[in-house]
Amino acid sequence: MKNRWFWAASFIVAAAGLLATGCRQSETAEEAEAPAPVQVTGVTQEPIRRIVAGDGVLFALSQSGVVPNISKPVVKFYVNRGDHVKEGQLVATLESRDLKAAVDNARAQVNQASLNVHSTELATVPESVVKAQSDVQSDTEQLDAAKRLLDSQQKLFEQGALAGRRVDEARVAFASAKAQLAGATEHLRALNSVSKGDQIATAQAQLQAANAQLAAAEAQLSYSEIHSPRSGVVADRPLYEGEMAVPGTPMLTVMDISKVVARINIPENHGGSVKVGQPADVIPADGGDTLQGRVTVVSPATDANSTTTQIWVEVDNPGEKLKPGASVHVKIITELVKNATTVPATAILPGEEGGTAVLVIDSDSIAHKHVVTLGIREGDKVQILNGARPGDEVVVVGGLGVDDKGKVKKVDTTVQESDDDDNAPAAPKASPKDQKKDEAKPKAK
Repeated sequence: MKNRWFWAASFIVAAAGLLATGCRQSETAEEAEAPAPVQVTGVTQEPIRRIVAGDGVLFALSQSGVVPNISKPVVKFYVNRGDHVKEGQLVATLESRDLKAAVDNARAQVNQASLNVHSTELATVPESVVKAQSDVQSDTEQLDAAKRLLDSQQKLFEQGALAGRRVDEARVAFASAKAQLAGATEHLRALNSVSKGDQIATAQAQLQAANAQLAAAEAQLSYSEIHSPRSGVVADRPLYEGEMAVPGTPMLTVMDISKVVARINIPENHGGSVKVGQPADVIPADGGDTLQGRVTVVSPATDANSTTTQIWVEVDNPGEKLKPGASVHVKIITELVKNATTVPATAILPGEEGGTAVLVIDSDSIAHKHVVTLGIREGDKVQILNGARPGDEVVVVGGLGVDDKGKVKKVDTTVQESDDDDNAPAAPKASPKDQKKDEAKPKAK
């Protein structure tokens, strides 16, 4: 009896082992034949943009340093840092008492020179001319008298009633009177032509010199009042009242920040696609609202050290929230395709010979590897130029290792909300292996 029980037990154990081995082999075969689980999404048609991005720094649209023209102490400032000013507004005054005295002195010299011109034109010149005219008239009369005397003496000499010596004396007197008249006539001509003009010109030149000195003194006085060269906000004021303002050193800096300019450097291989006038998004580093701007400057040269091209993007600054010197991230939209065929970037797989491909799933859950040509990439979207069409389903997760024309199983990862409790987590779906095990179990009667 003992031997019988021993052989029966051995037979049962061996049968159980064979049964277990057969089950494991069956499960392994089922797992090998099970389709690969993948996640899929549809190929869409939507707008996509080619974007060139870079980090940069903000600058004011324009700025001016207010530099004094004279070296004087500051008497008073009328604005402080952060104040808004308008073009031409008085912002400071410098010491000017000595400059005012210089203006008064120059004005007195102008008055004196003006009186000199008046007296020269109305008094001095007419008296000289009248005297010269009188001299000419007197010398003319003397010449006529000397001529008559010479003629009379000449007749008497011819009649023998007068000695020849008296004729010679009359001839000498006539020559002397003639020479004197010639001198008086030349003097009158000189007064009427040269001397009169020179005296008036000299007096007028003195007046002009006095006016020039007055203008220079008034200019120096005007330099004591400092006006803003532009409208904007006072960004810097390094001096205090009483300190010396020096030419060449700014007293104030005025910035126009109604608009700001973001200056970014991009790789030279992207610089060719950026053009003046293209739209751009300016994103503050502190997480502020994105603002819309436009490219205004594309540097014609590439920096030799960094091999980058500098781009300027001008953007409106409502409320002056953007501050010069702040860091920003800029996205320049260099191209827009309105109806592009796009897939998620995770759908792109390595193709043969260094190309790219996607796995397209047909209605029978068969994967087909399609070689694709890529276009624009924006974020997690990639444009497909050829190899896939809108409406196709492509694998986005689980595609690596799936063979061409391989069987796959679509996995839905959407979380289902409970009717009783919206916050209750959905029960995880069973894997294909567990589902087959459950199907193999005998159902309870």
